[in-house]
Amino acid sequence: MFSDISAQKEASSLLCRPASEDQGPVFERTSLAYSPCSERYTVGERSFSRQYAHIYAARLMQMRPLLSERAQQKWGPDVLIRKLCDLETGEQCCIVGTLFKRMELQPSILKEISEEHNLLPQPARAKYIGETDELILEDELQRIKLEGKIDKDKFVTGSVIAIYGAEKNDGKFTVEDFCMADLPPQTPRPALSSDRFVLLVSGLGLGSSHADSMLGLQLLVDMITGQLGDQGEQSGAATISRVLLAGNLLSQSTQDKDASTKPKYLTKKTQAGSVEAIRLLDELLCQLVASVPVDVMPGHHDPTNYTLPQQPLHRCMFPLSSVYPTLQLVSNPHQAKIDGVRFLGTSGQNVCDIQRYSSMDNHLEILEETLQLRHLAPTAPDTLGCYPFYQKDPFILEECPHVYFSGNAPTFESKLIKGPDGQEVLLVTIPRFSSTQTACLVNLRTLSCEPVSFSAFSADDDEESEMNVSH
Repeated sequence: MFSDISAQKEASSLLCRPASEDQGPVFERTSLAYSPCSERYTVGERSFSRQYAHIYAARLMQMRPLLSERAQQKWGPDVLIRKLCDLETGEQCCIVGTLFKRMELQPSILKEISEEHNLLPQPARAKYIGETDELILEDELQRIKLEGKIDKDKFVTGSVIAIYGAEKNDGKFTVEDFCMADLPPQTPRPALSSDRFVLLVSGLGLGSSHADSMLGLQLLVDMITGQLGDQGEQSGAATISRVLLAGNLLSQSTQDKDASTKPKYLTKKTQAGSVEAIRLLDELLCQLVASVPVDVMPGHHDPTNYTLPQQPLHRCMFPLSSVYPTLQLVSNPHQAKIDGVRFLGTSGQNVCDIQRYSSMDNHLEILEETLQLRHLAPTAPDTLGCYPFYQKDPFILEECPHVYFSGNAPTFESKLIKGPDGQEVLLVTIPRFSSTQTACLVNLRTLSCEPVSFSAFSADDDEESEMNVSH
């Protein structure tokens, strides 16, 4: 692992007399083949005049043959696959459809502006699930309520699944079993001869009032660029071949929601908080891209469009770093091949949204669930904003990634899962750097992941003031 490479030197060379008057050893950074694969997330001509029903229809149309095949593998080739309009009471059959979860606690703009009921705005909740929730399965023509062996709290609206059971006399469908699309086919990754690392970091939170997080961030930059530690640490830093910043580069405090409602004469000489934060980000990126290729993804708090897929940040915001060809401004979600290893991930909006409308709390569990559903963001466009696609749903996973990540998680977690056809996928939840001071290193050779933590003293700590870099 990375820590073993960094500790290869027998003794520290930091406090030693230089061996000669020469500059010392020079460590060449490993360069990797890189090809972006995010064309499907690029929105060309934007038109918001279409209805969102088209994306659900396109999703079901694309997923139906996949789920019909999976249903025949699970319940036998002779299983009856019906549409809802062809259902007969008491007949055992399989139905492929899109789930809709009716939730009383789900926020609704219609409830909030309803004058006849004089309702107060609903308070913000961590979870919107309740005991009265109902699961409904829809296809192109009809819908039917579900009961039986299916967890209504775990599933979310927009998931396309296959269910097996029978319709009862009360008009409800009793589920005996269900199946999901499972992992898509995967291209085998190449065998690498040496350890090469990609560093994943998320949630820098620039522009916040926490000055202690800036110390950890500068330590991170110094480690990547080889300005931290002795020769052993520097030789380890040379194996970091790429850096990926997964969203929320700016803090939430940079978003002044009152600025748009204030009179112009009050805001004429004031500067938005995001301006200074972007300038600081440009300076940090300039240090990084001078040494290593960097992919920059936007997040929820960053200055780009709100709806998924978020388009790349504009180059004009980075006058210092944009002159380097090593800076790649990419979309969210982002997909790329790095030395033959396929990376796919988001800045975390899809996972956080599923967490709010499902009983699942663990980000790693939600990541695995979306992989089983073969869909990046099943809750879009119901509770998660997305562009109204109408011919194809770009969030459907057509090829299985080797590394599947999600940013802005509360803690670091990783897990290697294996699919039914030999697929191997490393799941990674990247923690918010502003609160955890932790980044992740992915080894492309072994497909393993380890955290790198930068802890610094804080005014809130009662312990002895110390600074630590651990991996």
